Amino acid sequence: MYNSIKWKPVLTLPFFPTLLQPSACSCSAGRRSFCRFCPDPTVWARWLLFFGATLGLSGLAMPVTWFLNLRFPSEPPVGSSVIVRQAIWVGVYGVMLVWLQQARLVTLWIGLGLALGLVAIEYLVRMREKARWQPKSIPDKPAPPAETPPPTKA
Repeated sequence: MYNSIKWKPVLTLPFFPTLLQPSACSCSAGRRSFCRFCPDPTVWARWLLFFGATLGLSGLAMPVTWFLNLRFPSEPPVGSSVIVRQAIWVGVYGVMLVWLQQARLVTLWIGLGLALGLVAIEYLVRMREKARWQPKSIPDKPAPPAETPPPTKA
């Protein structure tokens, strides 16, 4: 990309979805081939599905949670552990929906109820973090030295 005024190259970062597309395609291809060649739903295959779905959804949600926390800042500012925790909540929500769908229990209201429950848990955890937060203390100026009385002769 060139700057339109001076015609010098401008450094731009690659578009994020173009980076995710090859990895998402390879993951979906691997999952399809696994389901094609291993049709029996064993216990370990299901746990592998849940584990992989949690990792995948959490990884995809992490840039989104980072951007939302950047766009809507809070006091105290969020750290990396908060962003990871919020991304993991998205992964857990997706896996709970998949787990409930296996028994055909997912409805709109159950999905919304689960989402509201996880949002409420995150809200309470953030409220606890805000209550425990203390700003960095600024050291006071040292007090001027007190005048010492002259020594008395005994």
